[in-house]
Amino acid sequence: MSFSPDEFTQETPENTKQRIQELVDNNPVVVFMKGSKLFPQCGFSNTACQILGSFDIDFHSVDVLADEAIRTGVKDFSQWPTIPQLYVCGEFIGGSDIMIEMYQNGELGEMIEKAKADML
Repeated sequence: MSFSPDEFTQETPENTKQRIQELVDNNPVVVFMKGSKLFPQCGFSNTACQILGSFDIDFHSVDVLADEAIRTGVKDFSQWPTIPQLYVCGEFIGGSDIMIEMYQNGELGEMIEKAKADML
């Protein structure tokens, strides 16, 4: 018995978009980053983790280095060219620069508190 390559499930942009949507929908706070929250692989991802860690919230991290489809797909999904990317309560927030700005002016704290309340 032989199989043609078409008989196997291929990762398509639509499949990737669906996987990203499920991650965003199923995690109140999710960051697409290089590395993991325990071992960030770039300074910007580390900054994102430090900011989120300051709120004492259990956030979900997705390592884009481990999944090329997610790495390119998340940029299309958000229409944002860089990694990391933060989503809170299903809403795209931005990258580390936006996170820093929102952290400093208190906006991010308010969003995180709402996410914490939604987790209860």
